[in-house]
Amino acid sequence: MKWSQIVSGTMIVSWLLVGPFLTRASEVFFDPQLSTHAGKSYGGFQDPEYISYDSALREYMAKRIHQQFGVTLDPKTYSGFDLLEIESLLKCKKSDEPADIFLKMFPKYR
Repeated sequence: MKWSQIVSGTMIVSWLLVGPFLTRASEVFFDPQLSTHAGKSYGGFQDPEYISYDSALREYMAKRIHQQFGVTLDPKTYSGFDLLEIESLLKCKKSDEPADIFLKMFPKYR
């Protein structure tokens, strides 16, 4: 009896600790172009490696926003970090609010 309680308790505790970190494969949206830039540091905005990273980030975020929220954005119009902010705002917006309200806050690049 005691052994089964220890095993049950251990399984419950491990489930509570590991459960929040589990994701389904269908929820993960991964772009291998971004993983090549992981851990790198850049000399500035004109660094060719940074330009490559920002371009990959823009493409990735535009796809992700379209997939999650149905909002089509041109990756050349916004910076990669603006797209990250746009995604976070879209996550917080009410369902009846239009996305255009949030997009007006961001400068457009060309």
